[in-house]
Amino acid sequence: MAADQPQTTYKRVLLKISGEALMGDKGFGLNPPTVERIAREVKSVHDLGVEICMVIGGGNIFRGLAGSAQGMERTTADYMGMLATVMNALAMQSALEGLGVFTRVISAIPMDQVCEPPTRPPRCAPTKWPARRSSRAPRWTGSTTRTR
Repeated sequence: MAADQPQTTYKRVLLKISGEALMGDKGFGLNPPTVERIAREVKSVHDLGVEICMVIGGGNIFRGLAGSAQGMERTTADYMGMLATVMNALAMQSALEGLGVFTRVISAIPMDQVCEPPTRPPRCAPTKWPARRSSRAPRWTGSTTRTR
């Protein structure tokens, strides 16, 4: 952090972004200019030296509870909602990495080609990121996006 930058109160923050926030003025889906605007705001905080963990919702694409209420099997509807969160996380990752911010996407649903499973470092070890198991660039956003 440069001497002319403001002092931050926190060095790590958790930011929850609803899927609806990514819609912009559209009624559904993603609005790329809105995703890019949010990514620029996140980058401005990241540039202050703050580590950011983002939890991104999927309500702009699918709501499991709504699907279940219309007769869909609840577990299937919930899985569809979780997939929507991963889709949003990948969109945010793309926007952040386009701005030069290193990210990782993590999901409890195994999808090794697009995101990583959650891991926990041993309690006695210093906080470090787990090593990436594939040759793709590292990533983190549960769908969570985390910058470092």
